[in-house]
Amino acid sequence: MRLHHVQVACPPGGEDVARAFYGAALGLTEVAKPPELAGRGGCWFRGYDGDGVVGAEIHVGVEDPFAPARKAHPALLVDDAAALDATADRLEGAGFAVDRSERETFTGYLRFHTRDGAGNRVEVLAPV
Repeated sequence: MRLHHVQVACPPGGEDVARAFYGAALGLTEVAKPPELAGRGGCWFRGYDGDGVVGAEIHVGVEDPFAPARKAHPALLVDDAAALDATADRLEGAGFAVDRSERETFTGYLRFHTRDGAGNRVEVLAPV
């Protein structure tokens, strides 16, 4: 069994903020939703490895009423500490807060937490 995707939510009209976070700041690639699902709103993103294989997929769906996920979260794995720090810098440069307070609290990994534009928690980690 493998994980196909993780879905997070945004409020109605939150797609542009999701694009700014998941696309521009995190560096994931936006992909078209299937036509039969496109009318629901939201947007989808994929992260690819060096060989073009999908390593992560996040679907942002619209919820009304909306409440951000405060504890539940996707955790995205980058290659190393340099990539982790570069990702944190990109997020901060785009105006998203990065919490490094738990950087060394998960054995075998370095990590940080952030929140997407809708307030959903996101973890980014790298192997030590």
